[in-house]
Amino acid sequence: MNEQGGNNPPGQATPHKKRTAFFISDGTGLTVEGIGHSLLAQFRDQPVEQVTLPYVDSEARVNQALQRIEQAASESGLQPIIITTIVSEQIRKQLHQSSALMLDVFESYLAPLANLFGKDPTRAVGLSHGIANDSRYSARIDAVHFAMDNDDGRRTREFESADVILVGVSRSGKTPTCLYLALQFGLRAANYPITEEDMDSTSLPKILRPFQHKLFGLTIDPRRLMSIRQERRANSRYASPEQCEFEVRQVEQMLRRAQVPYLDATELSVEELATRLMSQAGIERKIS
Repeated sequence: MNEQGGNNPPGQATPHKKRTAFFISDGTGLTVEGIGHSLLAQFRDQPVEQVTLPYVDSEARVNQALQRIEQAASESGLQPIIITTIVSEQIRKQLHQSSALMLDVFESYLAPLANLFGKDPTRAVGLSHGIANDSRYSARIDAVHFAMDNDDGRRTREFESADVILVGVSRSGKTPTCLYLALQFGLRAANYPITEEDMDSTSLPKILRPFQHKLFGLTIDPRRLMSIRQERRANSRYASPEQCEFEVRQVEQMLRRAQVPYLDATELSVEELATRLMSQAGIERKIS
């Protein structure tokens, strides 16, 4: 497909138009999304609209996908991208008929692995996210329930069984990080918000002291914190610049004094926070 871009070099997007990348899977799409995001993150200066098409597992769904791909090409004048983890060879051949640049993960890697193992691949759909291992699935669900039950210090009596306890000011990213740790790694992650009352002392809150070895802190830029809190409680003292600055400063001092490791969550995604936290704290995943 020829790209219409005036005097732009070939392959570059025209102004105000976005190339579309389609992440296509015959399952949930989670695997191909992860691969696609990682690849496109290396080209952050390129405007790309990312579309996930899960459960493309029949001729009708393939045809619908092909229509969307060609529509995107027509509307933008730019060659789309397909990144796929489709198992079916027939469906992959159909996708190859589109005008898109196709990056076929299975086509690239299954053949070399088959040669190495000396056997053909199973070619079963949904193995990476299915309930193939009941104990692994149960551990994941148990961890998610634990994170939800122990959010915002609700059940401090369960801290003894936590793998990690996140601490920090309110709205610093503790809850989503706990849920990600549970869902991706099967970790029992609790969190406890350091409130203004806790800041009356320079020491850790009394309830946390027996679990100091499990604590990990999250901090955040006060301006970013103010922006987040404004969405929750606009024009309140809770969201004021002075209050946000005070709380962040006090909590950081408290964590340093108690020698609790912490990360700045301002510029990090939940995925980055979770993996960096595990690396820094020496915590190993419970499921793989």
